[in-house]
Amino acid sequence: MARKPAPDTNICRNRKAIHRYQVLETIECGVAWHGSEVKALRSKLASLDEAYARIEGDELWLIGCHIGAYSHAHTTAHEPARRRKLLVHTREIDKLRPKVEQKGLTLVPMRIYFNDRGWAKVSV
Repeated sequence: MARKPAPDTNICRNRKAIHRYQVLETIECGVAWHGSEVKALRSKLASLDEAYARIEGDELWLIGCHIGAYSHAHTTAHEPARRRKLLVHTREIDKLRPKVEQKGLTLVPMRIYFNDRGWAKVSV
């Protein structure tokens, strides 16, 4: 009996970033999702075209990521272009901070995907 192919877990990719930037290192980040955002991600209503990440204090934030409204959501749906907190360990932020402060280096989200456990993650 043949095995089923693995489902496509990619939600969206930042294709322009692959051509514009040289990727030195990637980090898998969790995200503090709100409301119907995960349902919208399952419908592939996300875009990373203008998105970037920024370290503010001891936190990492995803800015400019657009997640469209889920069609079956209640009237209090999520805000499509809100800032989202990326969930990473403090030691990883401490490791990234000196690299980001160097001239010419930036944090760019490369893709949003579902991992093996079904959790939506962002690769930065």
